[in-house]
Amino acid sequence: MRMWANRRARVTVLLTSTAALGMLVGCSSTSETTTSSSSESVTHPSSTTSADGTPASRTQHRHRSVERSRTAAAQYDYRGALQHLEGLEGADVDRLTTRIAAQKKDAVEWADNAQIPHLFFHSLIVDADRAFVSPDSAQGYADYMVTVEEFRAVLASVHDKGYVLVNPDDFAREDAQGEMTYVPITLPPGKKPLVISEDDVSYYEYMKGDGFATNMVIGDDGAVTNTYQDASGTSVEGAYDMPAVVDEFVRKHPDFSYRGSKGILALTGYNGVLGYRTSDIEYGNDPDIDVDEQKRRATAVADTLKDDGWVFASHTWGHTNVTDASMTRLTADTTKWKDEVAPIIGDTDLMIFPFGADISGVAPYNGPKYQLLKDDGFDFYFGIDSSTPAWGQLTGGYVRQARINVDGLSMAAAKTNDQHVLHDFFDVDEVIDPARAEHGF
Repeated sequence: MRMWANRRARVTVLLTSTAALGMLVGCSSTSETTTSSSSESVTHPSSTTSADGTPASRTQHRHRSVERSRTAAAQYDYRGALQHLEGLEGADVDRLTTRIAAQKKDAVEWADNAQIPHLFFHSLIVDADRAFVSPDSAQGYADYMVTVEEFRAVLASVHDKGYVLVNPDDFAREDAQGEMTYVPITLPPGKKPLVISEDDVSYYEYMKGDGFATNMVIGDDGAVTNTYQDASGTSVEGAYDMPAVVDEFVRKHPDFSYRGSKGILALTGYNGVLGYRTSDIEYGNDPDIDVDEQKRRATAVADTLKDDGWVFASHTWGHTNVTDASMTRLTADTTKWKDEVAPIIGDTDLMIFPFGADISGVAPYNGPKYQLLKDDGFDFYFGIDSSTPAWGQLTGGYVRQARINVDGLSMAAAKTNDQHVLHDFFDVDEVIDPARAEHGF
């Protein structure tokens, strides 16, 4: 699979100081993985020579290696954690090595990769007082979106229940013969893999002024954050949509991420991507938009997201119903995607069907639509099924996985149905934002 080499080459370093490490470790629910005694702490040197006469550069290297080892172990990469300690000496390193080796021995493989839940969301509502009174879109926002507060509560709940974020290439990839196959996910007993995704991460024009983030940008710290314009018209930066909120959560709870994985961002192209108007088809003749500059900025954001554990999926260029689309329309749409979106986000083998409009029921794929998508490089396909906590299908040619919508409609259904699938992940009464009722939803 094309993303595999890039995915595994990424080294996730969440902790940049001993103080930060202590804070993050203290928030982790996996105390054996993430806590360390004071005797194992490593301090930054205050001069060019450490207290024992060791050159400062060597002490700093040792410090970074120990930090990286602890982070890798917290995120279940036990082999990588031990590799970071190779060549280091000291009683603290010996104790850490022993602890990680024990965790590695105790970890178990997830029993069935076809039974990995997948929750999906749309753009997060920042200001419900604007979104829920929008003349044209209030009902749609209430039905299909959740607020930032609701999303944070969902994250806290699934983390408390032992779920760990994984990406598709963590559980399946092409083998040496080019056949798709499941690969082991190794976690401590009681931990469970979970995929999350966000659809339509384009910040569409119709959402402007309705209480949503306007785009993604690279903040002063080098991480991706959001631009948001408040009700007074003031622009501010912060965690106002799913990636930035998840990144913030994982910094506090590194055990929530499997080896640095965060989730999937599904993109259309007709209004551009990530809040940038990158479509030549739509904006090429607009004198007020420098499409090339928009592409440059979007590409920088996309590269940063990929480096930080996010992966991209096609959501078709035009949010196309693939079930109903003719071959002519689907072919044209995939061409637009390859021309206008792929150059920005890179290759992807993930297809998230708009509307959940799959090209088959539970029967295996075949036919011209599948062949077109397969020829375009798609190996993973995601529909919607909120009737069961998890569903997957593997053949030599592809992996399918069902997604569960988390939105106003599904939460309303769960409030009146004790057997609703959302109850496996969170208590709706504890998650739901009071702003819904305040605005009649």
